[in-house]
Amino acid sequence: MSIATLNDTNDREANDREETAREQRTRRRPFSAADPTAHLTEADIEAIGVELDALREEIISDRGERDAKYIRDVIKLQRGLEISGRAILMAGWLPPAWVAGTAALSAAKILENMELGHNIMHGQWDWMRDPKIHSTTWEWDNTSPADQWKHSHNFVHHTYTNVLGKDRDIGYALLRITPEQRWSPWTVAQPVYAALLAMFFEYGVALHDLEFDRIRRGEKSRAEAWPQLKAIGRKVRRQVLKDYVAFPLLAIPTGASVPVLAGNFTANIVRNVWTNVVIFCGHFPDGAEIFPEDQMEGETRGAWYVRQLLGSANISGGPLMHLATGNLSHQIEHHLFPDLPSNRYQEIAPRVRALCEKYDLPYTTGSLPAQITSTWKKIFRLALP
Repeated sequence: MSIATLNDTNDREANDREETAREQRTRRRPFSAADPTAHLTEADIEAIGVELDALREEIISDRGERDAKYIRDVIKLQRGLEISGRAILMAGWLPPAWVAGTAALSAAKILENMELGHNIMHGQWDWMRDPKIHSTTWEWDNTSPADQWKHSHNFVHHTYTNVLGKDRDIGYALLRITPEQRWSPWTVAQPVYAALLAMFFEYGVALHDLEFDRIRRGEKSRAEAWPQLKAIGRKVRRQVLKDYVAFPLLAIPTGASVPVLAGNFTANIVRNVWTNVVIFCGHFPDGAEIFPEDQMEGETRGAWYVRQLLGSANISGGPLMHLATGNLSHQIEHHLFPDLPSNRYQEIAPRVRALCEKYDLPYTTGSLPAQITSTWKKIFRLALP
């Protein structure tokens, strides 16, 4: 075989490999009109994975006392807010006391849900070997049993992030938030039940792992769901007795039983709405991609990272915003590294953004009003066929 023939053969084989890679990228493209990864080669995708793995290892090897101090300080702050809020509500028949007590209790519940419960149960602080703040022992101030939440969130959502047909957090099996989801006449009312879901979000999350849609289709038996439902019932009973029976009874001597009950109810609604806003703004605004199911065929570590980058959105803001969101204002960084200490997300965000710029990938971020507007415009727009 001549050198010219050999070169022609090698060129054809190289062209065939590139064409195959291009077809794979096209087949696995997001549902958006323009594939933001079309310009990437397989080598680029794997290089992104190597860089992000290195960043993760760097943070893991650097974990230490300042991280431990951060989470312990947050716990002290949360407990101080809860104790003071509940104490002030004992004089809740005074309007200023009711407002102050309810505000403090609302802040405490938000911190416990977002920065403590969510992140502790992700295992972000397991390396401390402290049984009081370990993912296997923490039970949060919420109606969702911890073990069920960890399955539906830590495993299902973080494995199949934004893959339609796999990730049940896409619309929570209730909302149509991408045109690829089937429309039905009852979808017209989705702005109404999206608002109700926000107000009572803890109950929606509690029922999420039951998978009513699978039960309805006969894919999951009622016998399989019954132990889960009983566990939810026990958790709901515990929460109701604590907030709506025990603390109002304790307020009888001060004559503030009704204000305490109202304050607890309001604090739960505030916590639910805020949690819903943060989660929806991190997953559903314009720019957060939804992927077809075949996206996961042969998916490498690098490709998984790219899917997390494209399927998440950040909320811009300062330290108070990051604390109040449990650092989920850095949703992109959280999806890349769900088990890293949350206080490190702000630190690594500029490096993740620089990586996106290096490979010409979008890094979706915006102010809280902008992300809320974008998300709710989508909810209203997709209520129609």
